[in-house]
Amino acid sequence: MAVLFWIKTVFAYFADFHLNIENPFQYFIMIINPIATTLFLFSAALYVRKPKKAYIVLFVISFLTTLLLFSNVIYYREFTDFITVNTMLGAGKVSSGLGLSTLKMMRPYDVVYFLDLFVLGGLLIAKKIKIDERPVKGRGAIAISSFAIFLFAVNLTLAEADRPELLKRTFSRDHIVKYLGMNAFTVYDGVQTYNASQRRAQASENDLVTVQDYAKNQHVKANPETFGLAKDRNVIYIHLESFQQFLIDYKLKDDQGVEHEVTPFINSLYHSNETFSFDNAFHQVGSGKTSDAETLIENSFFGLSQGPLFSQLGDKNTFQSAPNILKQEAGYSSAVFHGNDGSFWNRNETYKHIGYEHFFDASYYDVNENNSFQYGLHDKPFMAQSAQYLEHLQQPFYSKFIAVTNHYPYSQLKGEEGGFPLAKTPDATINGYFATANYLDKAVEEFFNYLKATGIYDNSIIVMYGDHYGISTSRNKYLADLLGKSKDDWSEFDDAQLQRVPVMYHIPGQSKGGINHTFAGQVDMLPTLLHLLGVDCSKYIQLGQDMLSKDKDDFVTFRNGNVVTSKYTIIGDAYYLNETGELIETPTETQQAEIDVLKDKATTQLQMSDALTNGDLLRFYTDSGLKPIDPTDYNYKNGLDQLKKIEEEKGDKSTSIYSKHQNKSTVDLYQTKTYQAYHGGNATASSSSSAPK
Repeated sequence: MAVLFWIKTVFAYFADFHLNIENPFQYFIMIINPIATTLFLFSAALYVRKPKKAYIVLFVISFLTTLLLFSNVIYYREFTDFITVNTMLGAGKVSSGLGLSTLKMMRPYDVVYFLDLFVLGGLLIAKKIKIDERPVKGRGAIAISSFAIFLFAVNLTLAEADRPELLKRTFSRDHIVKYLGMNAFTVYDGVQTYNASQRRAQASENDLVTVQDYAKNQHVKANPETFGLAKDRNVIYIHLESFQQFLIDYKLKDDQGVEHEVTPFINSLYHSNETFSFDNAFHQVGSGKTSDAETLIENSFFGLSQGPLFSQLGDKNTFQSAPNILKQEAGYSSAVFHGNDGSFWNRNETYKHIGYEHFFDASYYDVNENNSFQYGLHDKPFMAQSAQYLEHLQQPFYSKFIAVTNHYPYSQLKGEEGGFPLAKTPDATINGYFATANYLDKAVEEFFNYLKATGIYDNSIIVMYGDHYGISTSRNKYLADLLGKSKDDWSEFDDAQLQRVPVMYHIPGQSKGGINHTFAGQVDMLPTLLHLLGVDCSKYIQLGQDMLSKDKDDFVTFRNGNVVTSKYTIIGDAYYLNETGELIETPTETQQAEIDVLKDKATTQLQMSDALTNGDLLRFYTDSGLKPIDPTDYNYKNGLDQLKKIEEEKGDKSTSIYSKHQNKSTVDLYQTKTYQAYHGGNATASSSSSAPK
C-alpha cells in the first residue's frame, strides 16, 4: 500500500500540481520525496501486534493520507496553492456553498486516487488476499521507521544541496512540496502555525513600536489637488468578483468574427474624467482570496501567509478599519450587502469586529434555484433587491456590495440571461468567463441608473475594484491566444502581469480624473480613499500609500513575496525587465543592488503585516484616538427594522434616501432586464425587487 500511495503522489505531482521543475536533479528529488514520509506513516501499523487490527490501522492510514492528497489536488485546482493547517481549521467556516464548485473541479482520472483502496479492500473482504497472521517483531518495526527517518535525512540533504536553507528562508509552499513532499509540508506548516499562535500569545506593546515606526515612515502626504475631493460623500464599494484588468476594453470575437465588447459600461467609467483609474494596480491576496481583498482594502494590511484572516483571526483580532474610522471621524453609518450565506468566510463575525453596523446576507434576499448558484444570488437580482435596504441607510454612509456571478466556474448563466458569446479554448472555465463578466457589467450599469434616479449618485464616491484573478495561473496558457500571445512562449512573467485588477474611484461632478499609471496594490486603497474624503490617515497604522500622492512609491508586493515595479518583476530568484518581459539571466552589479533593495522592502512590508495580525498589535494602539470596537454592539438580525427604527427616532433629521423622498420607497425606480431583452429578444424588462424572505 505504501508503494501504491507513493505512485499516487507522484501522479498528482505531474497531473495536477505545477511545481516548476527546473532540471533533472529536481525531477529526481520530486519523485523520491514521498518515499520517506510514506514509509514512516505506514510503519505505524507494524507496531500493532494483532494482525487484523494492524490491517485496519494500515487501511485507515492509507485512507487519511489519500484524503489529504486528494483534498490538496482539488484545492490546488482552484487556488493554485496547498491546504494549510489554518485552512483546515477554518474549513467549516468557508465550506458553505462549495459543493457544486468542488464537483466542477473533478476530473475523470480522479478515480486513480482511490482505486487502490477499493480494489485491495474488496480483495481482502472476498478473501482473495489472505491476512498474514505473523506479527512483525518490534525490532523490525523500529528498523522500518528508522530507515524512513534516514531516507528523509537523505532527501533533506539533497534538497538543501539544490536549495540552501530551504526550511529557514521564506520560500513558497511549492518549494516545500517539490523538495520534501506533501506530508512533510503538512507537518512543516503545522509547526509554523503553532509558532505563529505562540507569537500572538507572547506579543506585547513593545512589538508595536517597530510596526508603528514603519507605518509612520511609509506614510506619504496627500495630493493637495485631490485631498477632500469627495468630502462628506457616501462611499459605495462595488466588488467586481474575479475581475482582471485585461477585461477592460476587451472585445471577444464570435464564430462569425463579430467583436463583442465584454464590459462596455465599466469601460466607459474607466475612461471617464470623473474617474481616477489605475492600469497598474495588482491584487495582493493569498489563499483567503475575496476575504483577503476585503482585509486589504479596509485595513491597509495583508491577509495571512497561511489561510484566510477572516476565518482564523477575524472574530478575535482588534481592527481599525474603514467603517469604524469613518464613523468616528465623520459620522458615517455603514452596511455591507452580500447575497450569500453570512457565515461564508466567517463574515457574520468578522464584520462586527471591523465595525460594520449592518450586514445584509442571503437571509435578507429572495434566493431561489432560478436566480442563484452555489456562491449566492446573481448580481442583477442581488443589486435590485439591495435597494430596499440601501434606501433606509442614514447618509453619509459607507457601503460595500459584493457581486458573485463572475465567479468560478463561469458557467451558470442560462435561459434569458444567456446569449453572450463563449470563447473558444480547450478550457471551459475560460470560455464562460467573458459572458459572466458581461453580465456583471450590466448589473453595475443598472445599479448606477438607480443611483442616478434617486439623486444619490451626485453625492457619492463609487469605488470599483477587482478582488483577485479570475483565471488561475494553471489555465493562463489557454488564455494566451485570446490575449495575442503564444501558448508556447507563455512564462511566469506573463502570469505575474495578469494579476492586474481594475481599481476605480468614480466621483461624479469632478473632472480631474483619468488613467493613472502608478504601480499600486490593494493595500494602497484605504489611504487613497481616506484622503479623497478629506481624512488625514497619518495617525493610523496603515501599510499602504495614497495612490494619488506625488510621493507614492512605485512598488507592489505580492503576498508570496514577489515584487512588481515599473522597472522589474521579481519572481522568487528570477528577475525580469518589466517593460520588455526579458529575463535577466546575469544581473549587473547595479541591477542586483536595486533588486536586493526591492526584495528586502517586500520582506519588511510582509513582516510588518504579519507582526500586526499574528500578534494582534492593534489592541495596544491608542494614538489613533479611536474608541475600541465592541462587536456585541452589532446585531445583524432584523436589519431592516433597525434601519426603520433609526429613521423614526431621527424624524425630520433623518438623512436616508427614503426620508429624502418624502418617506416613499425608491424601489420602483430600479429597472432591470435580461440579456435577451437588451439584445432584442422576446424577454420583457422587469422592475423593482422582491420582498425579503
